Amino acid sequence: MLEIKDLYCGYGRGDVIKNIHLRIGGGEVFCILGPNGCGKSTLLKAAARLLPFRGSVQIDGKETRSFSRKELAKKIALLGQNSPLYFPYTVEDTVFMGRYAHAPGFLGSPFSPEDRKAVDHVLQILELDTVRETLISRLSGGQLQRVFLARTLVQDPRIILLDEPTKHLDLTHQIGLLDYLADWVKAGDRTVVTVLHDLNLALRYGKSAALMAEGGITARGSVGEVFSSRALEEAYGMDIRNYMQELLERWKKNLRF
Repeated sequence: MLEIKDLYCGYGRGDVIKNIHLRIGGGEVFCILGPNGCGKSTLLKAAARLLPFRGSVQIDGKETRSFSRKELAKKIALLGQNSPLYFPYTVEDTVFMGRYAHAPGFLGSPFSPEDRKAVDHVLQILELDTVRETLISRLSGGQLQRVFLARTLVQDPRIILLDEPTKHLDLTHQIGLLDYLADWVKAGDRTVVTVLHDLNLALRYGKSAALMAEGGITARGSVGEVFSSRALEEAYGMDIRNYMQELLERWKKNLRF
């Protein structure tokens, strides 16, 4: 379980997020919604201990500050919006980096058969097996996003934090990715916390959600409760429900359902 209490975090001057309280259980996809610039990415970075923060972030009742970096990597992983390309590694080499948290020692030992099995499985699931020897600098944006997701998955954490994971992906791969993550959380006491801009995807895959606006949480609960809240329209400054209904009517009219 991930529990966040009284969390404040920013980038130097002032706090971007303020007084955040969240309790996220195992076995669910938890969606974080909200307009651009409201603090969603900052919240994920603080939860992963990639930014200094005030307050408390706990995994199963234990403060994340008390974990070593290697211990924390076995508990929680973050896939951000943009992962820098420092070196032109192959797809396979990049994905293998996710296994370093499980290697003994400082630099670790040669990868084990278990590591190889985990990498092979994820490359196949994410349809990357045919490009495993390709340099990542030669991949499309969608392929690259799947490579970094594969690296996150083979890390085998209990909690995965995803910041717009469907960015750059076509519709088929968006659905495939989220289907896989939905099955992944059911396979054990695991949790996915994901920022999504596509509200349709949040409605389809999310169990619970939190809505952010101006650095704080304005609504939380089941996805249905958050979507029914007036806070949703206030956060986005538009009538979301009416917009979705208009789109549905267009589908019905143009495709003659």
